[in-house]
Amino acid sequence: MRITVLVLIALFPFSLFAQDNNNQEEVKKGDFSGQWRNYYLHTFNEGDLQNWYGLATGLKLSYKYNFNDNWQVGGALYSSINTGLSNVEVLDLTTGRGSRYVSGLFNSQDLSQKVIAFPGELYLQYKQDNHQIKIGRQGFKSPFLNGQDGRMIPTLFEGAFYKYEEKDKVKFQLGAINRIAPRSYDGFENIGESIGIYPVGRDVNGQASQYRGNTESDYIGVLNFEYNLNNLNVVVWDYYADNLFNMVYVKPSYTFSDSNFQFSAEWLLQNRVGNGGNETYEYRYVQDELAQLFGIQLSRTVKNGKLSLSYNYITDQGRYLFPREWGREFLFSFQKRERSEGFGDNQAVVFNYLHHYTRDVHDFKSAISVGHHWTPDVTMAELSKYALPNYMHINLDLFYENDNLKGFKPEILLTSKILTKDIPENPALVINKVNLFMINAIINYNF
Repeated sequence: MRITVLVLIALFPFSLFAQDNNNQEEVKKGDFSGQWRNYYLHTFNEGDLQNWYGLATGLKLSYKYNFNDNWQVGGALYSSINTGLSNVEVLDLTTGRGSRYVSGLFNSQDLSQKVIAFPGELYLQYKQDNHQIKIGRQGFKSPFLNGQDGRMIPTLFEGAFYKYEEKDKVKFQLGAINRIAPRSYDGFENIGESIGIYPVGRDVNGQASQYRGNTESDYIGVLNFEYNLNNLNVVVWDYYADNLFNMVYVKPSYTFSDSNFQFSAEWLLQNRVGNGGNETYEYRYVQDELAQLFGIQLSRTVKNGKLSLSYNYITDQGRYLFPREWGREFLFSFQKRERSEGFGDNQAVVFNYLHHYTRDVHDFKSAISVGHHWTPDVTMAELSKYALPNYMHINLDLFYENDNLKGFKPEILLTSKILTKDIPENPALVINKVNLFMINAIINYNF
């Protein structure tokens, strides 16, 4: 980040010179945009267990300036405000637990904090033909490191990225990250310090995990290669987290053009690196040597929509781990409001149906997701970090746009998670996990 700031300072006089000599040109080159986001979330737990609700509002203000066709600088200020219409600080009387989902609208480390505001983006970018280099604070999208923008402020990254891309042919990306601002948190942290901001679960021995504040890791390296050959697409990602793990992810897909079917597979292999975060075993983030995952998906494009059926299996070789602070996992079996991270010996089957309907100025989109997740027994801590029992997961996601209301984009997400296996009579295994219903009402205005 210090390097980025020095570069921006060095270029600042040239920016002033350009403005002084041709203000009209500056107006054309400069681009101001933003988003006003409002989010109401309400979770309903089983019986007398605590229900939580919260309303947050916030702004994202962005500015980009193009010096010429090659050089660009940009920045964005992110903010989130707790409107006071919330009971997020209330604890459940039976279990002593707090909110899991509503707390994600705010700073989970300090729920009394009413306002979060910080410069989430500040970058310098260079483009030349098929090449792009971007240095500084920025967003980044990949299957595991990404904005996971399902709350107010997305996850943001500080580092340097290089990308080479020939459209519809080949893509190559290389990146190094030295700081991360986890979703809805109030700023950037070093890599090791960014882990454990969200709930830490339990270690392989069933004790409360102790890696928060004890994880030693300085950087993340990212490598990506994507290649298209006729109907075949192959995507490869490698994530190297210093002193934690190396994770390889491979996803080949083949499209049957005569029938609109596509078959995809995915494979993930994770190996511990160094001491897994700390010399002391109890303080380690990664305690297992190895984790592995397989998946297949069959999808078909239909009129105004798409159908897919997916299956994922995490082997019993160890718990698959990836810091939830760094992004959501776009595995085949991913469903909004839950993850497979933290499990070993886990299976899931998920059906998705996406539908797009347009009439006059109205544009409707809907996404239905129904899945069943067979998790390890909740008593098996060595394979179940968060003690989440078997469950059925149902999502209904609705989107609306109107040609006469440019930038106005409301969304409603309804979620139900239902327990499907007998478990010990312990409300801590139910609250915020299963037998719950959730309403997410979001109104975005982009300008």
